[in-house]
Amino acid sequence: MSINKSIIPDHSPRLREDSFQNFIGRRGMLLVLSLMLFLTPELMEAQCAMCRAALESEADNSQAEGINNGIVYLMTVPYILVGGLFYLIYRKIRG
Repeated sequence: MSINKSIIPDHSPRLREDSFQNFIGRRGMLLVLSLMLFLTPELMEAQCAMCRAALESEADNSQAEGINNGIVYLMTVPYILVGGLFYLIYRKIRG
């Protein structure tokens, strides 16, 4: 008895050539942008040098304290969000 192959669905993944080229193109573009970002650190340090010069030139440290408080505030928000997400996942797994 032979099996009629037209009845059996074909679940094999098929990549079209254009989608594969788009995938490589996107990955290639991401790689190039990442390399440009990491290989040009002097662009990233420019703002830090300007802030440092502005903060060191002041007699009182009020502006420096304000910037430090802002950095701490910006750092805590992602940690709170990630902690909340992990708590929800933990509760869903345990509950």
